[in-house]
Amino acid sequence: MKVLWSVVLLGWVGFAGVSGWAQAVSGTVSTATAAEDVTAKKLAAADAKLADWAQLGRYRAENAALAAPAAGEQRVVLYGDSITDAWGRRPGTGVFFPGKPYVNRGIGGQTTPQMVVRFEQDVVRLKPAVVVILAGTNDVAGNTGPMTPDMTLDNFEAMAAIAKGNGIKVVIASILPASAYPWKPEVKPAEPIKALNVRLKAMCEREGLVYLDYYTPMTNAAGGLDKELALDGVHPTAKGYGVMGPLAEKAIAEALAK
Repeated sequence: MKVLWSVVLLGWVGFAGVSGWAQAVSGTVSTATAAEDVTAKKLAAADAKLADWAQLGRYRAENAALAAPAAGEQRVVLYGDSITDAWGRRPGTGVFFPGKPYVNRGIGGQTTPQMVVRFEQDVVRLKPAVVVILAGTNDVAGNTGPMTPDMTLDNFEAMAAIAKGNGIKVVIASILPASAYPWKPEVKPAEPIKALNVRLKAMCEREGLVYLDYYTPMTNAAGGLDKELALDGVHPTAKGYGVMGPLAEKAIAEALAK
């Protein structure tokens, strides 16, 4: 009898050991499968981004559907990143120049090299009288890799040259102040932005372009944006855009008068 119970006990122990091993293996396989799924999704996203790095697909259909400017119409393209993209589109951002022949061609997250690539499609072919370029904060953040101030200035100069070569008046907006980036907490952008704006203003004076200064009336003591102007310190609220709108209109009028 003792021998029998020993056999039974060993059997249960063996079964429990095998069962535990099977569960452990199953858990490991499940974890590995989940990790593979995440990796596959990341690779697919990376492939999609590489396939259209400048995001030319974003506005292709809208551009094709947009009629040419009417006789006497002075179309304006506001060209930029998420700060332009959100204007009048995201809840709590107010309206985007109601009643004006202004076209929004912002894309969230974009850097100036991406904007150079899509400038012909999203600006020149729309035949505007004026383009307002607001960009650079994502260069400072390093969204598409490390960038020097010279690289950013080169891209602004390239866009301005393309515009001028096509008879489009150019307004270069200052980079909005920011003392921190929620998506890049390790970056300290206040001083780099301030320094880039000095160079952008000098470029405008040298090239005969209109400089649109959002920075001076919006910056706080830390070189950033107060919460009433931008809840996350980067993207304007309706009140923030309320400050920007009249300044943009004044700069556009100045460009048209040149």
